[in-house]
Amino acid sequence: MSGPDENSTFAELRGQLQDAAATFAGGPDALESILLGMVDDVDRAVREPLEIFPVCHHSPASALAMARRLREKQPKVVYLELCEDMAPLLTELRNCRLPVALQAFAGDVDGFPAEWAPLSVVAPITEASAEYQAISYALDTPGVELVLVDRSSDHVFQWDTRGERTPKSAAEGGQSADAPSAEGEAEAALHGEAVGVEIGDLRPRFAELEEHLLRHGKVRHWSEWWHQYVEVPLGSSDHDTYRQVMLLIGSLFRRLAPGDGARVRVDEDRERYMWTRMREHLAATGTDPADCLYVCGAFHAASRVEEFGVHGGTGTFTISARTATTWQYGLIPSSHAAIEAQFGLAAGPVSIAATEWTKGLKRTRVQPYRLAGQAGAKKSSAKKTTGRKTAAPAVVVPVPETASEDRLTGFLRRPPVLDGLDEAELLGWSVDIVRAARRNGYLASTADAIAVFETSILLAGMRDRAKPTPYDFQDAAVTCIEKDRVPGRRDVRRLVEIMMGGDRIGQVGYESLPPLARDVYDRLAPLELKLEQRGVRRALLDMASRPELRACSDVLWMLRRLMPHGAARPIMGERRLGERSIQESWDLALGTHQRALIELGYEGVSLEQVLEQRLRRDAYGPQATTATVLAAVEDATLYLGSRRLSDELGTHALKVLAAERSVDGAPEVLRRVRALLAYYRTSEPVLPAWIESFVKTGYAHYCTLLPTAFRDEDATVGQVAAMLGFLFSMESLALSLGCDRAQLELAVAQSHPDDPSKTALLWAAQVQLGTLSRAELRSRCDELLDNPLVVPSYPRYLSGFVHALGPVPGLADVVVEAVSNAFGRLPDAVLLPWLPLLITTLRSDAAELAPLLVREAGRIFPGRLAALDAWVPPWRAQQPAPLSARRTQSGEHGPQGAALLTAHPATCDAVADLLGCTQGWAQPEALTAPGAALLSAHPRTCDAVADLLGCAGEWTAADGPSPSGAALPTRHPATVGALESLLAGT
Repeated sequence: MSGPDENSTFAELRGQLQDAAATFAGGPDALESILLGMVDDVDRAVREPLEIFPVCHHSPASALAMARRLREKQPKVVYLELCEDMAPLLTELRNCRLPVALQAFAGDVDGFPAEWAPLSVVAPITEASAEYQAISYALDTPGVELVLVDRSSDHVFQWDTRGERTPKSAAEGGQSADAPSAEGEAEAALHGEAVGVEIGDLRPRFAELEEHLLRHGKVRHWSEWWHQYVEVPLGSSDHDTYRQVMLLIGSLFRRLAPGDGARVRVDEDRERYMWTRMREHLAATGTDPADCLYVCGAFHAASRVEEFGVHGGTGTFTISARTATTWQYGLIPSSHAAIEAQFGLAAGPVSIAATEWTKGLKRTRVQPYRLAGQAGAKKSSAKKTTGRKTAAPAVVVPVPETASEDRLTGFLRRPPVLDGLDEAELLGWSVDIVRAARRNGYLASTADAIAVFETSILLAGMRDRAKPTPYDFQDAAVTCIEKDRVPGRRDVRRLVEIMMGGDRIGQVGYESLPPLARDVYDRLAPLELKLEQRGVRRALLDMASRPELRACSDVLWMLRRLMPHGAARPIMGERRLGERSIQESWDLALGTHQRALIELGYEGVSLEQVLEQRLRRDAYGPQATTATVLAAVEDATLYLGSRRLSDELGTHALKVLAAERSVDGAPEVLRRVRALLAYYRTSEPVLPAWIESFVKTGYAHYCTLLPTAFRDEDATVGQVAAMLGFLFSMESLALSLGCDRAQLELAVAQSHPDDPSKTALLWAAQVQLGTLSRAELRSRCDELLDNPLVVPSYPRYLSGFVHALGPVPGLADVVVEAVSNAFGRLPDAVLLPWLPLLITTLRSDAAELAPLLVREAGRIFPGRLAALDAWVPPWRAQQPAPLSARRTQSGEHGPQGAALLTAHPATCDAVADLLGCTQGWAQPEALTAPGAALLSAHPRTCDAVADLLGCAGEWTAADGPSPSGAALPTRHPATVGALESLLAGT
């Protein structure tokens, strides 16, 4: 880098700065090198043959200066600091209403870490920006070429070191003004997690410098400082003054920035990249650098890299190749709040900048550039050739293309120009804010308007300002109106922002939408709603009278599945397996969620394709579980009606289930398999092969995991209950498919849980399998209550019993009995401390099963209070033994049974032959009793029946055996009674 020229434009300024450094620092030191280095940076940029135009991000002063310079210079080539791969999107800006953002999106990454996906880069464009003026000039002026020279979206992430990168400060001062309000959160999130391209980012990166500027400038945040000390002075300045001042500020911030770190390296690489691209274009086209204009941020305009300038070092920087990642490009809606949130600005400066842009156009009479057909833009005054009130365009004075004069010296010496107080403007603000406050519930009056007016002037004077700025007015309004509380959803600060211009939200036109988004609007056209507008639209679908709306219903349900909450929200109607509504009502906000709809277009050309891709990604992802795959199967059936995709995903669910070694997803698996089985059984002639295999595999799989799950501390009782629910509810189908019930019996027998809730669950499973009787279960519950050491953990046993109602719903009466016995037997000293634990345990562990328990209690307990005193619980009533009950009945109806046998001798002989008895009939007069006579006639039958009934008693007759005598009944009295009961029952 060559040294400074003594005959350069800024020689006088250098001498003055050297004297100032010597005076304030006591001799040459770092201060002198910084000050002289800043002048060198400005001189170097001014002398560059290719004119450099420094700008600031969304600055009205930069936009005005750009519009003036483009009309003066009329460059043939405009180099713009913007991602070079976004160039095809610029022509689509005609179909949009600003602000919008250019977006590069990559859902699947190749060459970047998988956890970074999806990748998104956005570059917001507003009308009050120098970039938009340059784009409009280049696209609407014949013979002008627009070249984007910044790094590509792929290089943005190639150079991004996630570990070193830190987000911008979320607060530009001591207030929480940067945090969006509840009303503006959606608008502030329009860019999502995208990385913003900083076009003209100009802000101190040295914290102490920013703090010093804010403190001595008597402002709260950086945006206010920039408005007061840069925007206002440069708003009406000439081109050379604007350019040199912006270069000086960029050099100051660059030289006082930290000298190491990834951010500095990325900044320098961006500058090398841009100058390399410009030299390549100049060499390829042979364009004269004097006919070109390079639009970049002031921070990059004061660059010190070797590649700076058209004659800079060549061959020292190599642009790396892009990765294999496929990028999608489009336009998404943006807003002032989204820009402020993404670039770390306070709330409101972009809206204020839009207002200042409008005022600056009126004051300077500069004719701005607007794209022909730009949505939302006013018609250019140049087209109004008739009419008395047509404003004359500003007179353009050609500027010779020579080296600029020294305008810095005069600008730095000149005292600040104090704008006179515009009382009419300030009075209008005061009246408007009081009117807005009244509409939002504030008790504001004319006196408050006067107070705001006077306080604004007072605050401006305290801050050394002759004219109150919008920020002074905002502080005065908060002080005078907001008093003690906010009656509505908007505070006064937000009302001022709305009054100053509000949060303008852009919109992407239909022609600029991706094919998927246009297809959605076309398919929803029968609804006859303006879905492209922001806000909520109510759609009423009566498919019975208008069958063509069924296609709209299908689209809406897919949008509900794919888009964020609120984009398509059903009010009436539902869609479940096997069910379709004939009437539906929807709240649609597709215009509000236009960005999400556009990003769907990056994934495919139709909703069906995108949904299928997402279902496959969910099912085949590395974190996919059996429940996840089954959910994908259900969604494929529900939204797509695709049997092919359902069978494919169901087959994959078998593989995932076989590979799982935990039971975390057992409840979800049980719920979804039950739903799918119920659907296929009612809608298909036969079950799909995959679900039969799933039931068979799941039966064996859960039988294998059951003993381990009972002992595993990480497995909850709900998960184990879901496993048992799968085994018991699918048992009949599994056995018909070839499974062995002995496997389940062995799994239960090998289970030995330590947890009380799992122990109760195991007892319920044993009752279901028949290895434990209900009487034994009741006995065990009584033993638990009798043991004072177990009583504190009794709620956990009850939790297990309640969970058991899922796999074994027939135990509801036993559970009600267990709970009732606890309340009836435990003393108050034990019950009262124990009761909160019981309630919290049941609520947290078995809330969804409690209604079944309540219904069973309602069935058992009396419904009236008067009947409660005489009511006896069923489990306390004396239950007669089954054989004695039958014996009582046989005593009442025995003769009828004997008469039945004698009336049908052939049947009696058949039973005797079946039992192996060959004796004949005895004489009728020998029968003394119906049962005893029959046994006496067939002694061998008596022995066989005795063995069958388990009556193995000895003969009771004293005179020895008499197989055919009347003493036979005395030898087997139990057999006689059992047979009589049997006969009486028939």
